[in-house]
Amino acid sequence: MYTPPAFREDRPEVLRAIMRAARLALLVSAAPDGGAPEATHLPLLLDEAEGPHGTLYGHLAKANPQWKGLAAAGVARAVFPGPEAYVSPSLYAAKREHGRVVPTWNYVAVHAIGPVEVFEDPARLHAVVARLTDRHESARAEPWAVTDAPAPFVAGQLKGIVGIALRIGTLIGKRKLSQNRAEADREGVIAGLAASDDPADRAVAGAMREG
Repeated sequence: MYTPPAFREDRPEVLRAIMRAARLALLVSAAPDGGAPEATHLPLLLDEAEGPHGTLYGHLAKANPQWKGLAAAGVARAVFPGPEAYVSPSLYAAKREHGRVVPTWNYVAVHAIGPVEVFEDPARLHAVVARLTDRHESARAEPWAVTDAPAPFVAGQLKGIVGIALRIGTLIGKRKLSQNRAEADREGVIAGLAASDDPADRAVAGAMREG
Protein backbone atom coordinates (compact mmCIF):
# COMPACT_ATOMS: atom_id res chain seq x y z
CA MET A 1 0.00 0.00 0.00
CA TYR A 2 1.44 3.33 -1.08
CA THR A 3 1.66 5.47 2.05
CA PRO A 4 3.15 9.00 1.83
CA PRO A 5 4.53 10.25 5.17
CA ALA A 6 1.63 12.69 5.69
CA PHE A 7 -0.86 9.82 5.68
CA ARG A 8 1.09 7.08 7.46
CA GLU A 9 -0.39 5.80 10.72
CA ASP A 10 1.96 3.94 13.07
CA ARG A 11 0.23 4.15 16.47
CA PRO A 12 -0.43 0.54 17.54
CA GLU A 13 -3.61 1.37 19.43
CA VAL A 14 -5.04 3.19 16.40
CA LEU A 15 -4.13 0.36 14.03
CA ARG A 16 -5.74 -2.23 16.31
CA ALA A 17 -8.88 -0.11 16.64
CA ILE A 18 -9.22 0.12 12.85
CA MET A 19 -8.78 -3.64 12.52
CA ARG A 20 -11.34 -4.39 15.21
CA ALA A 21 -13.85 -1.99 13.66
CA ALA A 22 -13.61 -3.60 10.20
CA ARG A 23 -16.26 -6.29 10.24
CA LEU A 24 -15.10 -7.85 6.98
CA ALA A 25 -11.47 -8.10 5.87
CA LEU A 26 -9.90 -9.09 2.56
CA LEU A 27 -7.35 -11.91 2.63
CA VAL A 28 -4.94 -11.76 -0.33
CA SER A 29 -2.35 -14.36 -1.28
CA ALA A 30 -0.32 -15.57 -4.26
CA ALA A 31 -1.84 -18.16 -6.57
CA PRO A 32 -0.02 -21.51 -6.45
CA ASP A 33 0.41 -21.54 -10.24
CA GLY A 34 1.85 -18.04 -10.46
CA GLY A 35 -1.39 -16.59 -11.79
CA ALA A 36 -3.38 -13.64 -10.51
CA PRO A 37 -3.40 -13.22 -6.70
CA GLU A 38 -6.33 -14.81 -4.91
CA ALA A 39 -8.58 -12.94 -2.47
CA THR A 40 -11.40 -13.82 -0.09
CA HIS A 41 -13.67 -11.53 1.93
CA LEU A 42 -13.98 -12.89 5.46
CA PRO A 43 -14.21 -11.85 9.11
CA LEU A 44 -10.94 -12.10 11.02
CA LEU A 45 -10.35 -12.17 14.75
CA LEU A 46 -7.32 -10.32 16.16
CA ASP A 47 -5.63 -12.03 19.10
CA GLU A 48 -3.33 -9.33 20.47
CA ALA A 49 -1.64 -11.69 22.93
CA GLU A 50 0.13 -13.68 20.22
CA GLY A 51 3.22 -12.13 18.64
CA PRO A 52 4.48 -8.55 18.54
CA HIS A 53 1.52 -7.34 16.44
CA GLY A 54 -0.93 -10.13 17.21
CA THR A 55 -2.30 -13.05 15.22
CA LEU A 56 -5.36 -13.08 12.96
CA TYR A 57 -7.70 -16.06 13.01
CA GLY A 58 -10.41 -17.01 10.55
CA HIS A 59 -11.59 -19.79 8.29
CA LEU A 60 -12.21 -20.54 4.63
CA ALA A 61 -14.56 -22.97 2.96
CA LYS A 62 -12.72 -26.13 2.07
CA ALA A 63 -14.17 -25.75 -1.42
CA ASN A 64 -12.36 -22.40 -1.74
CA PRO A 65 -9.07 -23.17 -3.56
CA GLN A 66 -7.31 -20.22 -1.94
CA TRP A 67 -6.44 -22.22 1.15
CA LYS A 68 -4.20 -24.50 -0.91
CA GLY A 69 -2.34 -21.49 -2.25
CA LEU A 70 -2.01 -20.14 1.27
CA ALA A 71 -0.49 -23.40 2.45
CA ALA A 72 1.98 -23.36 -0.44
CA ALA A 73 2.96 -19.68 -0.23
CA GLY A 74 3.09 -19.55 3.56
CA VAL A 75 2.45 -15.79 3.62
CA ALA A 76 -0.58 -13.56 3.13
CA ARG A 77 -1.88 -10.01 3.41
CA ALA A 78 -5.08 -9.07 5.24
CA VAL A 79 -6.68 -5.73 4.31
CA PHE A 80 -8.90 -3.96 6.83
CA PRO A 81 -10.96 -1.09 5.35
CA GLY A 82 -12.03 1.86 7.46
CA PRO A 83 -14.33 4.80 6.63
CA GLU A 84 -14.02 6.32 3.13
CA ALA A 85 -15.54 9.26 1.28
CA TYR A 86 -15.32 11.18 -1.98
CA VAL A 87 -14.00 14.72 -1.47
CA SER A 88 -15.35 17.31 -3.90
CA PRO A 89 -13.14 20.30 -4.82
CA SER A 90 -16.16 22.43 -3.91
CA LEU A 91 -15.48 21.76 -0.23
CA TYR A 92 -12.08 23.47 -0.30
CA ALA A 93 -11.64 27.11 0.61
CA ALA A 94 -8.94 27.13 -2.08
CA LYS A 95 -11.59 26.52 -4.73
CA ARG A 96 -13.04 29.96 -4.03
CA GLU A 97 -9.60 31.56 -3.80
CA HIS A 98 -7.87 30.33 -6.96
CA GLY A 99 -9.70 27.27 -8.28
CA ARG A 100 -6.57 25.11 -8.59
CA VAL A 101 -8.06 22.05 -6.90
CA VAL A 102 -9.11 18.57 -7.97
CA PRO A 103 -11.27 15.77 -6.52
CA THR A 104 -9.81 13.13 -4.23
CA TRP A 105 -10.83 10.36 -1.88
CA ASN A 106 -10.28 10.26 1.86
CA TYR A 107 -10.02 6.87 3.52
CA VAL A 108 -8.60 4.76 6.33
CA ALA A 109 -7.04 1.30 5.90
CA VAL A 110 -4.69 -1.15 7.57
CA HIS A 111 -2.74 -3.94 5.88
CA ALA A 112 -1.43 -6.84 7.98
CA ILE A 113 1.24 -9.06 6.43
CA GLY A 114 2.85 -12.19 7.76
CA PRO A 115 3.33 -15.95 7.71
CA VAL A 116 0.11 -17.91 7.58
CA GLU A 117 -0.75 -21.36 8.88
CA VAL A 118 -3.60 -23.48 7.54
CA PHE A 119 -5.11 -26.02 9.94
CA GLU A 120 -7.92 -28.58 10.02
CA ASP A 121 -7.82 -29.70 13.65
CA PRO A 122 -11.48 -29.88 14.79
CA ALA A 123 -10.80 -28.47 18.26
CA ARG A 124 -8.93 -25.44 16.91
CA LEU A 125 -11.59 -24.87 14.26
CA HIS A 126 -14.33 -25.05 16.86
CA ALA A 127 -12.53 -22.51 19.03
CA VAL A 128 -12.07 -20.07 16.13
CA VAL A 129 -15.70 -20.36 15.03
CA ALA A 130 -16.93 -19.94 18.60
CA ARG A 131 -14.79 -16.85 19.24
CA LEU A 132 -15.81 -15.21 15.97
CA THR A 133 -19.45 -15.96 16.69
CA ASP A 134 -19.27 -14.58 20.22
CA ARG A 135 -17.66 -11.40 18.94
CA HIS A 136 -20.33 -10.66 16.36
CA GLU A 137 -23.27 -11.84 18.47
CA SER A 138 -22.27 -9.90 21.60
CA ALA A 139 -24.33 -6.80 20.75
CA ARG A 140 -27.56 -8.76 20.31
CA ALA A 141 -30.13 -8.89 23.09
CA GLU A 142 -30.15 -12.69 22.91
CA PRO A 143 -26.79 -13.75 21.46
CA TRP A 144 -26.65 -17.00 19.53
CA ALA A 145 -23.80 -19.34 20.46
CA VAL A 146 -22.25 -22.26 18.63
CA THR A 147 -23.40 -24.48 21.50
CA ASP A 148 -27.02 -23.63 20.59
CA ALA A 149 -26.69 -25.94 17.59
CA PRO A 150 -26.54 -29.74 17.99
CA ALA A 151 -22.96 -30.92 18.48
CA PRO A 152 -23.09 -33.51 15.65
CA PHE A 153 -24.36 -30.81 13.26
CA VAL A 154 -21.53 -28.46 14.25
CA ALA A 155 -18.98 -31.25 13.85
CA GLY A 156 -20.26 -31.86 10.34
CA GLN A 157 -20.05 -28.18 9.45
CA LEU A 158 -16.46 -27.99 10.69
CA LYS A 159 -15.48 -30.66 8.16
CA GLY A 160 -16.32 -28.17 5.41
CA ILE A 161 -13.87 -25.46 6.46
CA VAL A 162 -10.17 -24.93 7.10
CA GLY A 163 -8.73 -22.57 9.68
CA ILE A 164 -6.12 -19.90 9.09
CA ALA A 165 -3.75 -18.21 11.51
CA LEU A 166 -1.83 -15.20 10.19
CA ARG A 167 0.95 -14.13 12.54
CA ILE A 168 1.35 -10.42 11.83
CA GLY A 169 4.92 -9.46 11.00
CA THR A 170 4.24 -6.11 9.37
CA LEU A 171 1.46 -3.58 9.92
CA ILE A 172 0.92 -0.73 7.46
CA GLY A 173 -1.59 1.90 8.43
CA LYS A 174 -2.93 4.74 6.32
CA ARG A 175 -5.27 7.58 7.29
CA LYS A 176 -5.61 9.80 4.22
CA LEU A 177 -7.68 12.57 5.76
CA SER A 178 -6.61 15.80 4.03
CA GLN A 179 -3.52 16.22 6.22
CA ASN A 180 -1.75 17.69 3.18
CA ARG A 181 -4.29 20.49 2.83
CA ALA A 182 -4.40 23.92 4.48
CA GLU A 183 -6.44 24.16 7.66
CA ALA A 184 -9.22 26.10 5.91
CA ASP A 185 -9.51 23.34 3.32
CA ARG A 186 -9.61 20.65 6.01
CA GLU A 187 -12.34 22.49 7.87
CA GLY A 188 -14.31 22.81 4.65
CA VAL A 189 -14.07 19.07 4.02
CA ILE A 190 -15.09 18.24 7.58
CA ALA A 191 -18.10 20.55 7.42
CA GLY A 192 -19.18 19.26 4.02
CA LEU A 193 -18.88 15.58 4.92
CA ALA A 194 -20.49 16.07 8.31
CA ALA A 195 -23.54 17.60 6.61
CA SER A 196 -23.90 14.68 4.18
CA ASP A 197 -26.84 12.28 4.26
CA ASP A 198 -24.40 9.41 3.73
CA PRO A 199 -23.25 7.83 7.03
CA ALA A 200 -19.92 6.87 5.40
CA ASP A 201 -19.23 10.55 4.69
CA ARG A 202 -20.07 11.47 8.27
CA ALA A 203 -17.76 8.71 9.55
CA VAL A 204 -14.86 10.25 7.61
CA ALA A 205 -15.68 13.68 9.04
CA GLY A 206 -15.50 12.15 12.50
CA ALA A 207 -12.15 10.51 11.74
CA MET A 208 -10.81 13.86 10.51
CA ARG A 209 -11.87 15.56 13.74
CA GLU A 210 -10.00 12.90 15.73
CA GLY A 211 -6.76 13.92 14.00
